[in-house]
Amino acid sequence: MSTPLSRPSYAAVLRVPHARRTFAAALVGRLSYGTVSLALMLSLTRSTGSYAVAGLVMALFGATSVFLSPYRASLVDRHGPRRALLPMALLYAALLCVLAAACRRPGTTEAVLAVTAGLAGACTPPLGPTMRAVWAELLPDRRLLQRAYSLDGVAEELLFVSGPLLVGGIVAVASPVVGVVLSAVLVAVGTLAFVTSPATAALRPAGRGKSDGPAPGRGGPGQGRALLQPVVVAAGVGISVSAVDLLVVAYAGERGLGDGTVAWVLAALSVGSAVGGLVNGAVAWSSPARARLPLFAAGVGVCLAAAGLAPGLGTLLLAVTCAGLFVAPALTTAYLIADESAAPGFRVRAGTWCNTAVNAGMSVGAAAVGLLVERLPLPVCFAVSGAVAAAAALVPGRRRGPAAAQSSSESSESSELPEPSASSSEA
Repeated sequence: MSTPLSRPSYAAVLRVPHARRTFAAALVGRLSYGTVSLALMLSLTRSTGSYAVAGLVMALFGATSVFLSPYRASLVDRHGPRRALLPMALLYAALLCVLAAACRRPGTTEAVLAVTAGLAGACTPPLGPTMRAVWAELLPDRRLLQRAYSLDGVAEELLFVSGPLLVGGIVAVASPVVGVVLSAVLVAVGTLAFVTSPATAALRPAGRGKSDGPAPGRGGPGQGRALLQPVVVAAGVGISVSAVDLLVVAYAGERGLGDGTVAWVLAALSVGSAVGGLVNGAVAWSSPARARLPLFAAGVGVCLAAAGLAPGLGTLLLAVTCAGLFVAPALTTAYLIADESAAPGFRVRAGTWCNTAVNAGMSVGAAAVGLLVERLPLPVCFAVSGAVAAAAALVPGRRRGPAAAQSSSESSESSELPEPSASSSEA
């Protein structure tokens, strides 16, 4: 029996049967991504004694992880999370353990480290996109789905803040390879708990949907056009946000501020993003997601451009915090649009394209801003970084077609949520 849902909330999202268990399991696995980068970088640096070699191996690890992610997502869509995600996670965890052992063994060649890291990155399980696809299956009410995605985005932000802190505590008492092994354990345990959750079974493999068949108007070239806006905006925001790290370092250097200043400013960006994500999820928007997305992207761009004009640290903190307020809403809305645009059996891939765009954008932005800082005044560099997100906001949003619009409208009007029953209590 279902009852009308008059006021969707974050609590309502977590009251959905099996939601807390599934979400917690996914977060345990995704915490691995917050710990592995720093732990692996420190392990490689101590093993090789070369920052250049460590950087090259990490670049290979990141490249295979990012650019093969659509293919890994297609395996999850085609075979389902239980058949594809768990073997992927176990292989990834095993390769991380091999890499940790190689870092501890004296005389391990750079080629062995590079190949092992590249293979490990190629097996990275797409836990984030799969969790968002599970949210979409569990929550047909678009208002609840908006809150679920916002909660997911804020939690992910916190994981990438707490992960390095956890590694910092580990290296204070043990070798950094312990952090690599911990990353392997986290992803294996988290993924196992995730795929065995009853909620994950709702995500059916492609071709095994409900008996009524695929929804009309889905898939094909129209889907690609519909994904263009969220993917481009995600990439633009990734480029702009990744530039902040080096720009703040340069800002602190120009004004003789300490290294601690950089940490405070970057923390302000994360705090702003978390607050913005929570507020975005709690607001009952009357405008469609495709209309909101350009405004969020433009907000990121304008605030970053203003940060370059900051006369002092206080103003810079305020401007960067304001930029952060738009980051999580922009990415959350991009994921929502990608889900609306997804054909049956394409949900994980659609979300992964946005995720890949963010990560690829961050890699490009980090490389490009290094060249700009050496050639242009700092305020101009801030303006250019902000202009990328603002330019992405100009990409027009296109729906899949009339049938898709009808389907989206129907799901937006849905306001019913099944009440949790006693038999659905979570372990």
